[in-house]
Parts: sequence; C-alpha cells; structure tokens
Amino acid sequence: MLTSPEKGLLPLLSPVLISLLLLCLTACGGSDDTSTNQTGTDTNQPGTPVTPPTGGTDPSTDICDSQEGEINWQALMTQDCQLLSQYRLFQEPDKPTAGPNGPGFSYQLSSQLFTNYAHKYRIIFLPDGSRIDYHPSDTFDLPVGAVLVKTFALPSDTQLTGEANETLVETRLLIHRENGWTALPYLWQGGEARLAIAGANQAHSLTRQGEQLEFTYHVPSRAECKVCHQRASDGGVQIYPIGLKPYLLNHEVFVENQTVNQLEHWRDQGRLNGLPQHGAPDSAPAITDESGDLTTRAKGYLDINCAHCHRAEGFASISGLRLGFYVDHTSYQYGICKQPPGWDGGEKGLSYDIIPGDGEHSILLYRQMLDAPKDRMPPIGRSLSHVEALTVLQSWIDSLSPSLGNCQHGG
Repeated sequence: MLTSPEKGLLPLLSPVLISLLLLCLTACGGSDDTSTNQTGTDTNQPGTPVTPPTGGTDPSTDICDSQEGEINWQALMTQDCQLLSQYRLFQEPDKPTAGPNGPGFSYQLSSQLFTNYAHKYRIIFLPDGSRIDYHPSDTFDLPVGAVLVKTFALPSDTQLTGEANETLVETRLLIHRENGWTALPYLWQGGEARLAIAGANQAHSLTRQGEQLEFTYHVPSRAECKVCHQRASDGGVQIYPIGLKPYLLNHEVFVENQTVNQLEHWRDQGRLNGLPQHGAPDSAPAITDESGDLTTRAKGYLDINCAHCHRAEGFASISGLRLGFYVDHTSYQYGICKQPPGWDGGEKGLSYDIIPGDGEHSILLYRQMLDAPKDRMPPIGRSLSHVEALTVLQSWIDSLSPSLGNCQHGG
C-alpha cells in the first residue's frame, strides 16, 4: 500500500546529478536568455549545458508590437516578446485554451505528463505548406517555424472538469527557430500572460478526493524547461519536444462534431507525412484507463513522465535507467534489480529501482512519493504526488514475476 500521499517521478539520479541539476536550474540558458526579474535584479547564472538557438531577443523592438497579419510570425521567429498576446496566436488573447488563429490546431496525449493535476491545452501552429514528419518510435520531426503551445489550468477539484472550474496559471511556448528550438514560459496574471524568464512561484489550493490541498505551484524558468527537453548529440546539446510520439497520439479525439483517429485526421488534413497506411502504431492508454492493458498503461505513463531524461541522450543518462516505451520492461536497463548509482535509498534504505512483485520496496515508486530536492522525482515539475497513478504503478510492479531478476536482500 502507498504510505505517503504527498511525497515524488523520473527515478534515480544520484546526489551528484541532483547537485548538477540544481546548478543548471539557476543557469540562464545561454546568450539569448539575459534577463532580469520584476524588480530588475539580474537572475542569470552561468553553466547551463544547453546550446540555445540564436536570434533577436530585444523585447523593445517594433516587431513585437507589429499588427500586420493574423499571427506575428516574424516576432515568433526572432523575438522573445514580453506579452504572449503580442504573437497574436489566439482569436481572444485572454483565452489560450481554444480559438487558435490561422493554422493552429489542438492535440491531445493519451497518457499525461503530471503537473499538480493541471489540465493542459495543447496547440500546434505550422507554417503554411509545411508538415510534420512521422517517426515510428520517437518524437516526430517538426519544420522550422513550428510553434507548440501548452497552457496549464489548475482545477478547483480534481474530480471536476471544464474551464469554469479552472484557473489559468501558465502558457509555455516551444518555437522552432532557424537555429533550433527555444522555450518561453508565460505567467498568467490579471487576464494577461507575461514572459517569466526566471520562472515564478504561486500559492494554490485544490480539492483531491475530498481533501483540501495547499501547495506552491512552480512555473519553470527558461533554463528549467531546457533541462527536461535537452538531448545530447554529436552537434552538442539542444532542446526538443517531448510528447509528440506515435503511441501517445494514436487514439480517438472529437473534432468538428465527429470522433476520428487523431493521427489519421492529421494525415487526411495534410499535416502529417509518413503515417503507415497499414500496421497502425501502438497506443498507450491513460494510466487510469482500466480498460487498457496494465503494462501498457504503466509504460506509457513512465515514458511521458520520465523517458525524456531517462534515455541515452537525456539529462539522466548517467543513471543507466531507460524508461522509453519500447525498452524491454523485464530488463535490467528498465530497472529490474538495478541499483541506482549513488542514491542512498532514503529513509527506507531501498536498493533497487524495481523489485519484481514488490512495488512497496521499489525505488521507482518510492521516489515519486518523496519531497526533498535530492530525492524527489521528477526533480522539477510537481509539488503534489499523483496518487492515482502511483496506485496503478504499484499494482503493475506487484504483478511482475519475481523470477525476472535476482534482487538480493529484498530492498
């Protein structure tokens, strides 16, 4: 049974890695991130490992204030505007959850990246005539000029849906400029979203299963966005989108008063190249979808919440833990009887990422319930634990046969 409702995902960084992470989180992200906070104090520190895209970043230029055209494409490609509304992405500037201008269209992931129960509204903008390139097992390729918009709204009660029960908190942009992707976080206050390069903390409350929870919601800084989105390659370290993968997009959605397969709809609308006509990709149902296969639900959740760091090119590569959807979940690299490098096991003194048949003593689950910065997983992105998902993950680990590995001493 779960014993701590508010305690961490993305297992298993050593204290050394956590220290490095904390250093990165204070970094400015490179030459295009020079910024000050609202009081005018310099918020930047050197040291981020990410090579940022170049481009104009002076928010005082006339480009951000231009009124030409439906969407301010020139500003999107060259400027970090102070107000989200200056990009003119939405028909109603104070409603970023619907009504995108021009070529914008919404999309949904089948398994969600957890952020304090926030409801996320995702929209893609593609330049005229461009398409997304399909990838059978990883993130799709998006053309230069593409813009990904993700708006976070916190519910008053986790069991209620609809905008009437939500509070806008932040909108994040990922913009594919000529020299790579750049991340811009915007904080909503007073009906307006303002650029928050240094991030922000806000007090919030919500009701979960009848319990009132008070917590601090953290809007990530630009550098923190890069930590999760970064990938190392021969050309250096760059940032990329996370969620646009076939198994997270291959499901039915409601569009224009009809239910359609999301990927097939994109293909039919001329938005997606390369989707196979036969042999449809796998689908990862929501972890709380009881109609889905338990292993597939667990692996989809771990993929979207963990695999962007826990992959060979990711920030947590040195941990040796690989949590991608297509990694063999019965293998050592997926955590079976694997000891994380350097972590002390917490108060329980645990030893292994996953002990087949014993979720309670598996670090993979345990660190999703911890709060201390050196222990919590993911290290950024949440203040509350996703107790509904943890219950399912424990059931999944408990269902694994102990014969999969030799975990000596039990935990």
